[in-house]
This record gives sequence, C-alpha cells and structure tokens, in this order.
Amino acid sequence: MPVHPAEHTGARVARLRVLRHLTQQGLAEKAHVSCSLISKVEQGAAPATPAFIGAVARALSVPTTDLTGQPYIDELQADQIDSLIQPIREALDVYDLGADPDIRPRQLADIAADAEGLCAAIRKTNLKRAAAALPALIHEATTAAHLAPSDDMWRTLASLYRTSYDVATKLGYVDLATTSLDRVEWAAERASDAVLGSLRQYLRGLAYLRAAQYKTGNRLLKVGLTEVKQAEPGLARDVVTGQLHLGAAILAARDSRANDVEGHLSEAQRIADRTGAVERVLWCSFGPANVQLHRVAAFTEMDQYGEAVAAARDVRLDTLPPSRVGHHYADLARAQMWSGKAEAAYITLKKARQAAPQQTRYSPVVRQTMEDLTSHYRSVPDSFSNFAHWLGM
Repeated sequence: MPVHPAEHTGARVARLRVLRHLTQQGLAEKAHVSCSLISKVEQGAAPATPAFIGAVARALSVPTTDLTGQPYIDELQADQIDSLIQPIREALDVYDLGADPDIRPRQLADIAADAEGLCAAIRKTNLKRAAAALPALIHEATTAAHLAPSDDMWRTLASLYRTSYDVATKLGYVDLATTSLDRVEWAAERASDAVLGSLRQYLRGLAYLRAAQYKTGNRLLKVGLTEVKQAEPGLARDVVTGQLHLGAAILAARDSRANDVEGHLSEAQRIADRTGAVERVLWCSFGPANVQLHRVAAFTEMDQYGEAVAAARDVRLDTLPPSRVGHHYADLARAQMWSGKAEAAYITLKKARQAAPQQTRYSPVVRQTMEDLTSHYRSVPDSFSNFAHWLGM
C-alpha cells in the first residue's frame, strides 16, 4: 500500500473506500457503523477512534496500519531509525541455524545483563538505542544458546526477542512484531517456562487488539490464563496473570463488554493489592497504579470520556516507567479532547512528549488526537503548530 504521510486518517479511509468501489453507505453497512459517522470521519469532523479504525479496516480488508499511516517513514528516516530495522529482521532469521562460527559469545551473565539493559531502555522509551544494540546481541545470544543450551540462556534469548517485539510495535512494524513473537515462543519452549509462554500469549492478544481482531485476541488471553496456572506459584506467575487480566479488560472494552471489563479489572486489582508495584519481573510494570491506568484506558475505549478523565485523578504515576506514563497521557488526552477539554488535552499531549518523546512521536493515538484538536482551535497557537510539525503532521 502506498504511503501518504500528509493525509489524515479520514482521508485514508476515503481513499481506500474508493479503491474498494464502495460508497459511504456501502462501507457503513460492511463496517456496522453509521453512514453519518463515515462521512464525518472522512471530513475530519469526528474522531477516528481505535474501535472505528478496527471496524473499517475489517470491512476494507486492510491492516489497521493502512488507516493510521504506520510506520511513519519520514520521521523514522529523519531520526535515523528506519535503517535499524533490517538488521533486526536478519538477526531474527538465524534462530535455527545453530552457532555462528564467527562469533565467540561471552558468558551468560554478561549477555543477560545487556539484555536487561535493553529492557530498561525500552521502558525509558529510548527506542533508537535499543534498536541499534539489539541485532548484535541477538546474534551473540543465539550462538551462545546453541553452544551451551540452558533454561537461563533460552530465557535471555526470549527476552531479546521480546525487546524486538517492543521496538517493532512502538514503531509500527506489524510484520516484525509478529515474527518476534514467534521467536519468543520458540525460545520459551526450549526454556520450558510456562510463565514466559503465557506472557507471549498476552503480547499476542495485544497484537490482535491492535489489528482489531477482538475474538482471536480474547481467545489468546483465555489460553494464556489457562497456561499460566501450570507455572510454579510465585511473583512471576502473579504478575503475568494480572497482566493477562488487564489485557482482557481492554479487549472487552473495545468490544463493548462492560461487565467483562469490570470483572477482569477487579481480578487484576486483587492480584495487584497482593504484589504491590512490580517493574522488573519480566518488565511488565504491574501493580495498583497500572491497574488504574488500564481503568482509564478501558473507559476511553468504551467512549466514556468523562469517566476516564475522572478516573485519571486517582492515578499515581510516580511508581511507573516513562513508557507507561507516556501511554497513559496519550489515552487521557483523547478522553479530555472528547469530553470538551481541548486545552487540557493539548497540555496532556505535551506531558506525553516530556515523559516518553520517541514513543509519543510514533503514537497513532497521539496523532489522531492532534488531528481532532485542530478543529477545536479557532486560532492555532504557535506551540501547537510546532508540536504538530514535530510529529510530522
């Protein structure tokens, strides 16, 4: 699909609708949304919410990224990040080729420490640093795992594959994210690690959420919740179980199943009350604050924007890493925007940039909110124009 970076989401919907030889009414019937909403989104007069984008993408038989415009190639090129993607692809491709004779790997402890460092870089949203260091470390860990296989070595390799997934997801490379998750499964099986395997189901569920395939995503999370029960009791199992419930809550919210949302959030809260704030166990950043963030996100997904803004008042961000803080501000800005608080939404977007600049720059939610904000300013402040330019809009 040709990339049209200057288009807003509604313009992409219109262009793809025409390519499919559909009228607005025809698309509305296939997507099960109103024709009026299709018209308003195409004109930029109504929000292209994630649920709307998902419904339209399914109706047009295109990936959701075709509607959001991801990956944002011009900005990736300007930041010199686009050239880092191919080496990651190549590193993922050698997983089953055995040891590389040209590599003399270091000790497991050294490789594991570097893998942990990349996880930390992702939580600080230093995507460029992580993407640059990742390929060589994957090659080294792959060779080490084949030369001296052990559960810990396979776990370390799985961690690097998970970092690849994180980079790909945040930059909008859906195919690379899918490959990365396949490699996580491959390494987790060799580590005989039920918790790690269940975490992979959680990440797969989120991938299907972004692809607007809610039924499949929900099935994956149910499988994860079943599999994690086979793991040894302990903090890691609790954290992944809690994360699975949080992911299921967001999927239920996107699918307008309010009772299921509350059930999953309540179960996650029960677990979080027991674990407290946990950040470094599989780098899930689980705990009471993260449950609250997901409550805000769930209200936003259900278009209950006033409730989302109210719930955000109870959130404590001081225990959370920049990646989660930035994500929360993006969700909150969207809720503020559509509850009539345009100026507050813009202030919140600037907070997202301050907390997680690289993540915010490539966030489709942030870009969509900026698109929506433009229609609410009679005279656009200079700082707003500068922010939009920074995003590449």
